[in-house]
Amino acid sequence: MKDIAKEISKKSRSSFYYAFNLLPAEQRDAMNTVYAFCRQTDDIVDEGSIADEIKYEKLRRWRIELEKSISGHSDYLILNKLSNTIQRFNIPLEPFFDLLKGMEMDLQKKRYLTFNDLHNYCYHVASTVGLMCIEIFGYRHPSAKDFAINLGIALQLTNILRDVKKDAEKGRIYLPQQELKQFNYNESDLLNNTFNENFQKMMKYQVERAREYFDKATACLNLEDKKAMFAARAMQHIYYRMLNKIVEADYDVYHNKIRISTFKKVGISVGVWAKYRLVY
Repeated sequence: MKDIAKEISKKSRSSFYYAFNLLPAEQRDAMNTVYAFCRQTDDIVDEGSIADEIKYEKLRRWRIELEKSISGHSDYLILNKLSNTIQRFNIPLEPFFDLLKGMEMDLQKKRYLTFNDLHNYCYHVASTVGLMCIEIFGYRHPSAKDFAINLGIALQLTNILRDVKKDAEKGRIYLPQQELKQFNYNESDLLNNTFNENFQKMMKYQVERAREYFDKATACLNLEDKKAMFAARAMQHIYYRMLNKIVEADYDVYHNKIRISTFKKVGISVGVWAKYRLVY
């Protein structure tokens, strides 16, 4: 029988897959399971041709099935496997249900007024995943939770900057409305993919803030926990490289495809793994 979680993870070709593929077998299997849950949850919201009311209902049923898997048995094999992973690694339940809240936010809101509003969204859809993962990686110091939260914010902000054009095509603008106004760049400019000096200045501001969250994450990680967190650190390096790609493109994410090649992702992941194997 095929491992459904592994198949979902592998098929995604995401940075997560390359970053945690070097983990020991048990941890790798657990990460594949958590990722598969997150991927399938996200897919409910991203089904483009389905009405939001139906998506809400699908999310409601998915939450009920998650609760059933934790208390006994779900009709979904992946959720039963997730429940076993949660028990095996003693992962708190709150991040899983907070992630579902984040997916609901994507259905409820297409705009964010302030950065505080956006930060709350980023926590729910990304930091929650980090809080799940660190329990699988293992850690000694509570500061690993702050590392996970800040890294999640940094990764999600990077995704938002990379996907400005794609999100706008779906009617979503994640960049705070106050900051669009601050840089004299309006919503119609964004929807029309207007690349100008105001957009460059705004994107520079956004990139610098994302870098600050990467730096906060690094500062939170205790030396004793660095080896255990090598997969998360590989993600950090891959996404930091993505930020640099945005800068190298003069912040023009409208006309440049911002991506890191599979070869580069593998190289970064192996490099980080080797560093922590040899140094720590």
